[in-house]
Amino acid sequence: MGSRATIFLSCLVFVMILQANALQVGYYNCPTECPAAESIVQGVVESYVRKDPGLGAGLIRMFFHDCFVRGCDASVLLDNSTSNPNTEKNSIPNNPSLRGFEVIDAAKEALESACPGKVSCADIIAFAARDASYVLGNISYDIPSGRYDGKISKSTEALLSLPPHFFNLTQLIGIFAKNNLSVVDLVTLSGAHSIGRSHCSSFTSRLYPTIDPTMDQDFALFLRGKCPDTSSTTNAVDGVVPQDFVTPNEFDSQYYDNVQARKALFFSDWSLLTSPETLQLVNDYSTVPGLFEESFGKSMVNMGNLVLLDETEGEIRKSCRAVNY
Repeated sequence: MGSRATIFLSCLVFVMILQANALQVGYYNCPTECPAAESIVQGVVESYVRKDPGLGAGLIRMFFHDCFVRGCDASVLLDNSTSNPNTEKNSIPNNPSLRGFEVIDAAKEALESACPGKVSCADIIAFAARDASYVLGNISYDIPSGRYDGKISKSTEALLSLPPHFFNLTQLIGIFAKNNLSVVDLVTLSGAHSIGRSHCSSFTSRLYPTIDPTMDQDFALFLRGKCPDTSSTTNAVDGVVPQDFVTPNEFDSQYYDNVQARKALFFSDWSLLTSPETLQLVNDYSTVPGLFEESFGKSMVNMGNLVLLDETEGEIRKSCRAVNY
């Protein structure tokens, strides 16, 4: 009897959440929804990321790139189509560098087999980013769910909405504030640069023709060895390097040590040293054990609340690559 009462209350809460258009931890736990949803996604993510840690970095980055454009609505997953002829996926910030789409596809296929039409692609991205953070860095946090998938995706919006690597601190704070995210969120989420890879073209402006004085000179010379000057070369190959050379496959606070030492790749990374508030956060994350990991989960939850659609505006896609017809 007690078990039935618990299930009844769980489903009653679920209905109230639907009516309020709110996110909730354990949103799919009601038996009429998909109680195994989070464990299914976790299993898929772990199987891929343990084989290729770079996919985990891609999934974390995918959540950021999704939420900063039209909110967390899986618009970043849509392929080009008649209704969306030039999607976010094909924009300069995402193509060819954004990774992990095959992981989302595999998770969606497993969920559709277990619970057809129940779990949104937007929630799959949120779960996958959380699970990748755990596999790569033992970072654990609860992520609320109950998002709907968007129907619109535009390449131009990604280009205008995502902060580029050359932004200074004032510009970064501005774009985060536009999304109701704080300076703490900015510095914390920048810590995702502890994992994953970068194309050389994202930072070679700091290496050529002269070395940027905001970068450690020895580190810059080291990077020149990895990323030759291709400015005068036709059809040059855009090389790839780790964002963190010290612990490249571990999601940890090493990024903040790199920033302090001026051995981070991007100008936007160095910019975190240019105000007392952000400098203090960098120092704290570098020196206080566990502080970054705890803060990262909180900031991911904050970002996951951006611009939520309701059931009249969004849908639960059958395929994460296409809107329903």
